[in-house]
Amino acid sequence: MTTIPATTVPSAASGASGISGTLDNTMIASNFTTFLQLLTTQLKNQNPLDPLDTNQFTQQLVQFAQVEQQMKSNDQLSSLVSLEKSAQASTALAYVGSTVVVDGSTTSLANGSATWSLNVTKPSSATIVIKDAIGQTTYSGNFAVNPGNQQFTWDGRGNDGRLWPDGNYTLTATALDANQQSVAISTEVQATVDSVDLTQSPPLLSVNGQNYTLDKIKRIVRSGA
Repeated sequence: MTTIPATTVPSAASGASGISGTLDNTMIASNFTTFLQLLTTQLKNQNPLDPLDTNQFTQQLVQFAQVEQQMKSNDQLSSLVSLEKSAQASTALAYVGSTVVVDGSTTSLANGSATWSLNVTKPSSATIVIKDAIGQTTYSGNFAVNPGNQQFTWDGRGNDGRLWPDGNYTLTATALDANQQSVAISTEVQATVDSVDLTQSPPLLSVNGQNYTLDKIKRIVRSGA
Protein backbone atom coordinates (compact mmCIF):
# COMPACT_ATOMS: atom_id res chain seq x y z
CA MET A 1 0.00 0.00 0.00
CA THR A 2 1.43 3.42 -1.00
CA THR A 3 0.87 6.65 0.91
CA ILE A 4 0.16 9.93 -0.88
CA PRO A 5 1.34 12.82 1.32
CA ALA A 6 -0.36 16.21 1.06
CA THR A 7 2.67 18.39 1.16
CA THR A 8 0.71 21.39 2.09
CA VAL A 9 -34.98 -1.79 24.21
CA PRO A 10 -38.40 -3.25 23.41
CA SER A 11 -40.52 -0.37 22.12
CA ALA A 12 -44.10 0.49 23.10
CA ALA A 13 -45.25 -0.67 19.68
CA SER A 14 -43.84 -4.15 20.19
CA GLY A 15 -45.49 -4.30 23.64
CA ALA A 16 -48.85 -3.34 22.15
CA SER A 17 -48.39 -5.99 19.46
CA GLY A 18 -47.75 -8.63 22.10
CA ILE A 19 -50.89 -7.65 24.05
CA SER A 20 -52.96 -7.71 20.85
CA GLY A 21 -51.66 -11.20 20.00
CA THR A 22 -52.55 -12.48 23.48
CA LEU A 23 -56.09 -11.05 23.23
CA ASP A 24 -56.57 -12.60 19.78
CA ASN A 25 -55.48 -16.01 21.05
CA THR A 26 -57.80 -15.74 24.05
CA MET A 27 -60.73 -14.77 21.83
CA ILE A 28 -60.10 -17.67 19.42
CA ALA A 29 -59.96 -20.15 22.33
CA SER A 30 -63.15 -18.71 23.84
CA ASN A 31 -65.01 -18.84 20.52
CA PHE A 32 -63.85 -22.40 19.88
CA THR A 33 -65.06 -23.50 23.34
CA THR A 34 -68.41 -21.82 22.76
CA PHE A 35 -68.72 -23.49 19.37
CA LEU A 36 -68.09 -26.94 20.89
CA GLN A 37 -70.67 -26.30 23.60
CA LEU A 38 -73.26 -25.29 21.00
CA LEU A 39 -72.38 -28.28 18.86
CA THR A 40 -72.75 -30.67 21.81
CA THR A 41 -76.08 -29.14 22.81
CA GLN A 42 -77.42 -29.33 19.27
CA LEU A 43 -76.36 -32.95 18.90
CA LYS A 44 -78.09 -33.87 22.17
CA ASN A 45 -81.31 -32.16 21.16
CA GLN A 46 -81.45 -32.92 17.47
CA ASN A 47 -84.52 -34.46 15.86
CA PRO A 48 -83.75 -38.14 15.24
CA LEU A 49 -85.99 -37.99 12.16
CA ASP A 50 -84.14 -34.94 10.81
CA PRO A 51 -80.52 -35.11 12.03
CA LEU A 52 -78.14 -32.17 11.68
CA ASP A 53 -75.80 -31.95 8.69
CA THR A 54 -72.45 -33.17 10.03
CA ASN A 55 -70.63 -31.80 6.96
CA GLN A 56 -71.32 -28.25 8.12
CA PHE A 57 -69.93 -28.98 11.59
CA THR A 58 -66.87 -30.62 10.06
CA GLN A 59 -66.20 -27.57 7.86
CA GLN A 60 -66.53 -25.21 10.82
CA LEU A 61 -64.17 -27.36 12.90
CA VAL A 62 -61.62 -27.28 10.11
CA GLN A 63 -61.94 -23.50 9.83
CA PHE A 64 -61.38 -23.05 13.57
CA ALA A 65 -58.37 -25.37 13.41
CA GLN A 66 -56.90 -23.39 10.47
CA VAL A 67 -57.32 -20.07 12.28
CA GLU A 68 -55.77 -21.48 15.44
CA GLN A 69 -52.80 -22.84 13.44
CA GLN A 70 -52.33 -19.48 11.73
CA MET A 71 -52.30 -17.73 15.10
CA LYS A 72 -49.61 -20.11 16.35
CA SER A 73 -47.57 -19.53 13.19
CA ASN A 74 -47.82 -15.77 13.69
CA ASP A 75 -46.61 -16.13 17.28
CA GLN A 76 -43.65 -18.21 16.15
CA LEU A 77 -42.74 -15.69 13.44
CA SER A 78 -42.93 -12.87 15.98
CA SER A 79 -40.59 -14.79 18.26
CA LEU A 80 -38.13 -15.32 15.42
CA VAL A 81 -38.19 -11.61 14.55
CA SER A 82 -37.58 -10.69 18.19
CA LEU A 83 -34.64 -13.10 18.38
CA GLU A 84 -33.17 -11.66 15.17
CA LYS A 85 -33.46 -8.10 16.48
CA SER A 86 -31.82 -9.13 19.74
CA ALA A 87 -28.96 -10.77 17.85
CA GLN A 88 -28.48 -7.65 15.70
CA ALA A 89 -28.39 -5.44 18.79
CA SER A 90 -25.80 -7.66 20.51
CA THR A 91 -23.63 -7.72 17.38
CA ALA A 92 -23.86 -3.94 16.96
CA LEU A 93 -22.94 -3.26 20.60
CA ALA A 94 -19.77 -5.32 20.16
CA TYR A 95 -18.54 -2.76 17.60
CA VAL A 96 -18.50 0.17 20.04
CA GLY A 97 -14.90 1.26 20.56
CA SER A 98 -13.62 -0.78 17.60
CA THR A 99 -11.71 0.76 14.71
CA VAL A 100 -13.47 0.00 11.44
CA VAL A 101 -13.12 0.76 7.75
CA VAL A 102 -16.21 1.89 5.83
CA ASP A 103 -16.99 3.31 2.43
CA GLY A 104 -17.13 7.03 3.04
CA SER A 105 -15.55 10.39 2.47
CA THR A 106 -15.72 12.10 5.90
CA THR A 107 -13.03 11.57 8.51
CA SER A 108 -11.48 13.43 11.43
CA LEU A 109 -8.47 15.73 11.40
CA ALA A 110 -6.64 15.22 14.69
CA ASN A 111 -3.12 16.25 15.67
CA GLY A 112 -2.41 17.49 12.16
CA SER A 113 -3.38 14.29 10.34
CA ALA A 114 -6.42 13.04 8.42
CA THR A 115 -6.28 9.90 6.28
CA TRP A 116 -8.45 8.48 3.53
CA SER A 117 -8.01 5.34 1.42
CA LEU A 118 -8.37 5.70 -2.35
CA ASN A 119 -8.95 2.94 -4.88
CA VAL A 120 -8.80 3.03 -8.68
CA THR A 121 -8.64 0.29 -11.32
CA LYS A 122 -5.95 1.84 -13.52
CA PRO A 123 -3.14 4.44 -13.27
CA SER A 124 -4.82 7.82 -13.10
CA SER A 125 -4.48 11.46 -12.17
CA ALA A 126 -6.74 12.30 -9.25
CA THR A 127 -8.11 15.72 -8.35
CA ILE A 128 -8.69 15.90 -4.60
CA VAL A 129 -10.77 18.54 -2.83
CA ILE A 130 -11.16 18.66 0.95
CA LYS A 131 -13.93 20.65 2.66
CA ASP A 132 -14.75 21.36 6.28
CA ALA A 133 -18.04 20.67 8.06
CA ILE A 134 -19.71 23.83 6.67
CA GLY A 135 -18.57 23.26 3.08
CA GLN A 136 -15.53 25.56 2.91
CA THR A 137 -12.76 24.29 0.64
CA THR A 138 -9.71 23.77 2.82
CA TYR A 139 -7.35 22.06 0.38
CA SER A 140 -7.18 20.91 -3.25
CA GLY A 141 -4.53 19.27 -5.38
CA ASN A 142 -3.72 16.81 -8.17
CA PHE A 143 -1.96 13.52 -7.54
CA ALA A 144 -0.96 10.41 -9.46
CA VAL A 145 -2.71 7.28 -8.17
CA ASN A 146 -2.01 3.64 -8.94
CA PRO A 147 -4.39 0.67 -9.12
CA GLY A 148 -5.41 -0.76 -5.75
CA ASN A 149 -5.76 0.74 -2.28
CA GLN A 150 -3.53 3.63 -1.30
CA GLN A 151 -3.67 6.18 1.47
CA PHE A 152 -3.99 9.92 1.13
CA THR A 153 -2.85 11.77 4.25
CA TRP A 154 -3.59 15.45 4.76
CA ASP A 155 -1.56 17.42 7.29
CA GLY A 156 -4.35 19.92 7.98
CA ARG A 157 -2.78 22.80 6.06
CA GLY A 158 -4.62 24.61 3.28
CA ASN A 159 -3.09 25.64 -0.04
CA ASP A 160 -2.19 28.99 1.52
CA GLY A 161 -0.37 27.30 4.40
CA ARG A 162 -3.13 27.95 6.92
CA LEU A 163 -3.46 25.28 9.61
CA TRP A 164 -7.09 24.22 9.93
CA PRO A 165 -8.58 23.21 13.31
CA ASP A 166 -9.33 19.62 14.29
CA GLY A 167 -12.74 18.35 13.21
CA ASN A 168 -14.50 16.42 10.48
CA TYR A 169 -13.47 16.98 6.88
CA THR A 170 -14.88 15.55 3.66
CA LEU A 171 -12.76 14.52 0.68
CA THR A 172 -14.06 14.46 -2.89
CA ALA A 173 -11.97 12.74 -5.55
CA THR A 174 -12.28 12.52 -9.34
CA ALA A 175 -9.85 10.69 -11.61
CA LEU A 176 -8.81 10.71 -15.28
CA ASP A 177 -6.66 8.18 -17.13
CA ALA A 178 -3.91 8.95 -19.63
CA ASN A 179 -6.53 9.48 -22.35
CA GLN A 180 -8.44 11.95 -20.17
CA GLN A 181 -11.25 9.46 -19.71
CA SER A 182 -13.07 9.39 -16.40
CA VAL A 183 -12.03 6.61 -14.02
CA ALA A 184 -14.12 5.40 -11.07
CA ILE A 185 -12.42 6.19 -7.77
CA SER A 186 -13.74 5.11 -4.37
CA THR A 187 -12.90 6.42 -0.91
CA GLU A 188 -12.80 4.69 2.46
CA VAL A 189 -12.32 6.03 5.96
CA GLN A 190 -10.95 4.38 9.07
CA ALA A 191 -12.32 5.48 12.42
CA THR A 192 -13.65 4.35 15.79
CA VAL A 193 -17.30 3.41 16.31
CA ASP A 194 -18.52 6.03 18.78
CA SER A 195 -21.98 4.67 19.58
CA VAL A 196 -24.87 2.49 18.40
CA ASP A 197 -28.48 3.57 17.91
CA LEU A 198 -30.54 0.54 18.94
CA THR A 199 -33.85 2.33 18.38
CA GLN A 200 -33.40 1.85 14.63
CA SER A 201 -33.92 -1.42 12.75
CA PRO A 202 -31.32 -2.46 11.81
CA PRO A 203 -29.13 -0.72 14.44
CA LEU A 204 -26.99 2.19 13.23
CA LEU A 205 -23.29 2.57 14.05
CA SER A 206 -21.99 6.13 14.49
CA VAL A 207 -18.60 6.64 12.83
CA ASN A 208 -17.19 10.19 12.58
CA GLY A 209 -20.69 11.56 13.07
CA GLN A 210 -22.05 9.49 10.17
CA ASN A 211 -24.46 6.56 10.58
CA TYR A 212 -23.75 3.17 9.03
CA THR A 213 -25.58 -0.17 9.10
CA LEU A 214 -23.60 -3.31 9.93
CA ASP A 215 -23.38 -4.39 6.29
CA LYS A 216 -21.41 -1.21 5.49
CA ILE A 217 -18.47 -2.29 7.67
CA LYS A 218 -15.74 -3.52 5.31
CA ARG A 219 -12.97 -4.30 7.78
CA ILE A 220 -12.19 -4.19 11.49
CA VAL A 221 -8.70 -2.92 12.31
CA ARG A 222 -6.93 -4.30 15.33
CA SER A 223 -5.54 -1.68 17.72
CA GLY A 224 -1.95 -0.89 16.90
CA ALA A 225 -2.18 -2.45 13.46
